[in-house]
Amino acid sequence: MNLTHINEEGRARMVDVSDKDETKREAVAIGSIYMKSETLRRIHEGTIKKGDVLAVAQVAGIMAAKNTSHMIPMCHPIMITGCDISFSLDFENSKIDIKAVVKTVGQTGVEMEALTAVTVAALTIYDMCKAIDRDMVISEIMLVKKSGGKSGLYEREV
Repeated sequence: MNLTHINEEGRARMVDVSDKDETKREAVAIGSIYMKSETLRRIHEGTIKKGDVLAVAQVAGIMAAKNTSHMIPMCHPIMITGCDISFSLDFENSKIDIKAVVKTVGQTGVEMEALTAVTVAALTIYDMCKAIDRDMVISEIMLVKKSGGKSGLYEREV
């Protein structure tokens, strides 16, 4: 198997994408944060002391997508053309499902940006609620779709 992020000396390198065609690309990632039912209720009611948890988490997720290349060493800086973060409150399972959709037109995909957006949104929820619930669990973060580029469409069965 040819490792694309390793040079001839066996050292890390950023892949050269300059010869790749620019294409419209999209990535969708999801994840969940489980919490006590009381915590979920308070988020829903807007009574968390630190403020509007989902509004802050949404902005944090978007900012994270835009700054992925600053956190993940081999990620290329990408001009993101769109980023949307959505939340679904699941009272039956006492969790919040998070979804990030990231778009660009470029030479490399935005999978890492979508995954980073979901992760940071979940971490932000944790941060804003940890005073009342330290048992929260962030899990099930995964890429569910990517399109564009040479490899085309990928969709995970969920």
